[in-house]
Amino acid sequence: MYFGRDTAPEAESRLVEFYRSLTPAEKLQKVAELNATTRALAAAGIRARHGRQISGQELALRLASLRLDRQTMRDVFDWDPEVEGY
Repeated sequence: MYFGRDTAPEAESRLVEFYRSLTPAEKLQKVAELNATTRALAAAGIRARHGRQISGQELALRLASLRLDRQTMRDVFDWDPEVEGY
């Protein structure tokens, strides 16, 4: 695994060893935490673009539109991201 030129080889080595030391359950927990962080950042971006007072339903639709294709959003949720925005 190579993280880039800005990562010292020693730091990369320590990080890889840390990940290797985790149990499968701990690795799964780390993935869940990263996914939650990603959702929180996406929600913050949506609120910044569309106002902090948007409804929970609108927020959920806009979050879904970041992951699902346009046709699925239209068919399942009757929401067109190209019309409503992301």
